[in-house]
Amino acid sequence: MSKSILLKNVTIIDPNSAFNKKKKDVLIENGIIAKISGKITPTKSTHIVEEKDLHICPGLFDLLVNFGEPGYEHKETLASGCNAAMHGGFTGVGLSTETDPARDNKSAIEFCVNATENHLVDLHPYGTITKSRAGKELSEMFDLKASGAVGYFDGKKPIKSAGLMARALLYAKNFNGLIFSFAYDSSLSPKGQMNESIESTKLGLEGIPSISEELQLSRDLFLTSYNDAKIHFATVSSEATIPMLLEAKQNNINISSSVAIHNLILTDEALSDFDTNYKVMPPLRTASDKATLIEGLKEGVIDVITSDHNPQDTESKKMEFSLADFGIIGTQIAFPLAVTHLSDSIGLEGIVTKMAINPRSILELDIPIIKEGFKANITLFNPKKETQFNAQTNQSLSENSPFLNTKISCKVSGVINGNKYHFND
Repeated sequence: MSKSILLKNVTIIDPNSAFNKKKKDVLIENGIIAKISGKITPTKSTHIVEEKDLHICPGLFDLLVNFGEPGYEHKETLASGCNAAMHGGFTGVGLSTETDPARDNKSAIEFCVNATENHLVDLHPYGTITKSRAGKELSEMFDLKASGAVGYFDGKKPIKSAGLMARALLYAKNFNGLIFSFAYDSSLSPKGQMNESIESTKLGLEGIPSISEELQLSRDLFLTSYNDAKIHFATVSSEATIPMLLEAKQNNINISSSVAIHNLILTDEALSDFDTNYKVMPPLRTASDKATLIEGLKEGVIDVITSDHNPQDTESKKMEFSLADFGIIGTQIAFPLAVTHLSDSIGLEGIVTKMAINPRSILELDIPIIKEGFKANITLFNPKKETQFNAQTNQSLSENSPFLNTKISCKVSGVINGNKYHFND
């Protein structure tokens, strides 16, 4: 890397910075923000980055991604997943546990950490709550944390036993561990394919009622309060959960929540032609749900926007709808999609807070600040430059996305993380 990088006339979006919403030159030397000023004169060896309408923000963090490795390397590897995240403006990711074998032991955590230690993207793995994600017996969560796990999650396999979830919350509390809950009571719709609504009736597909989310979330809220623990609700989707989350926060229950970007811009009407690329879990819901989720973000009830990146190979998607796997890839386009679709409702500052600051705060990781003397952990983007996501630009090994071959009104220009950097073409 060039020892000196000068970002010329960039608009800074960082609510923690004294330069928030101001246009400045930013000089980075040896991976550190050396100077922020109205005009900085570069030396001959300085690498200059200059572009009309260029913005910078703290490096983005994708709270929930699934990279497959080990077990599903044909869908995504740690390397390909990190590359996709990097091209999408993320300098850090939280890695889900949907692998084979499950990430329920020290060596599995250490494998992820060691395999990606030289990548620009900081990869933070989650360990499982239960052994083999079987929902029967707690994993050795303390050992997992000592090896680098930053949270505990059984992925899209919710903990059915209230007693087991209570024990997990209580055990993790002893060492300040964070339990993730996927709020879904599958017993209500064991073969559910999409949101239960007039659309599912039209299509003749078994619906997944929103109450399946609300029941599980309610249970886990009570368990968290009872054990005076903390919990994160991953990818909520139902409008009825928003007042429940708000009440819990008002009662000082230690909770946080996230929502997937696709649940903020798509509805169940998109499934009208049985395109399996719209088949996700939790499912796309109604326009009313979508509007309430956005309002929940705006009011601070929902804390994080994530890609919920879930790669699937062609064989898992190009089949009868009821047999196809759930999931959308998204870590490469989550931020451009957010800027394109949510800037008017929550603003650039709100998007950055939900996608850079809050995820790290929830995991108790260092939060980057665009400030002199701080490590350069920066995402560069142009909110006014149109880009296209297609098979040529896609960095994932999988292509299960309804957004392929669509134009997006925001381009990620690059990322800087200490002494490492990448600039997109």
